[in-house]
Amino acid sequence: MDGFVAWLKQLQFDGVWQTAVLVAASLLCITFHETCHGLAACWLGDPTAKREGRLTLNPLRHIDIGGLLMMALFRFGWAKPVPVDMRNFKHPKRDMALTAAAGPLSNVLLAYLAVLLYGVLFYWYYFSGSTAIYVFALFFYYVEIISAGLAVFNVFPIPPLDGSKVLFSCLSDKAYLWLMRYERYGMALLTILLLTGVLDVPLEFLRDGLLNGLETIGTWPVQLLLALRRTNLFGVISAWMNRDTISAALFTQRARRLKTSTARWM
Repeated sequence: MDGFVAWLKQLQFDGVWQTAVLVAASLLCITFHETCHGLAACWLGDPTAKREGRLTLNPLRHIDIGGLLMMALFRFGWAKPVPVDMRNFKHPKRDMALTAAAGPLSNVLLAYLAVLLYGVLFYWYYFSGSTAIYVFALFFYYVEIISAGLAVFNVFPIPPLDGSKVLFSCLSDKAYLWLMRYERYGMALLTILLLTGVLDVPLEFLRDGLLNGLETIGTWPVQLLLALRRTNLFGVISAWMNRDTISAALFTQRARRLKTSTARWM
């Protein structure tokens, strides 16, 4: 009985810190996305985001409660839009499209960095068994999933998502201004699509495809570490020849240790 109580307390503790890690990862992904929007706009000539204090990694400046709740419920959400004044751009439609594209592209970059860091930390944890290293590995695993999800979600051409701004930039000026005028109604449509689950399959398919691609090209640090761990030429060659086996072992272990727990929290 005492053993069961101890196990139950440990399970409750695990749930608390896993939730905390998930929240921290979500805030990082959202903040990075919006900050890159503001930086792109600033570089292209619009200082609005800088003037309103949005060029910061402080998550409190970017959080949208509704978007955060949608992310918690449906694994796809949004943040408070970065203010942009197109009148400050030299080429309004083109520069607006570039500003919009900066968000999803930044999330792809962040997801790739998370893949690399997860691989290195997993290697470290595999040989050390350190709980602290496991927590950091879990953090970057969540960052990888959430950031890839944000990138895919935001490229959908539904106003006010970033993909719509990129697509609209290809239209005539008259059509562009007409669509931008009704942009606010897109949020209602987007909410309905998420609540009804219409977007679940395409979003998860695209997100998983992006993650598979990033993981395929992101295992080289672990392969290098395993090769360096061996001091003779045969070991280096063996590590290189068995790189697929190494990658498979890495992500099989990921599935056992992390994806099972993730299913409960995402």
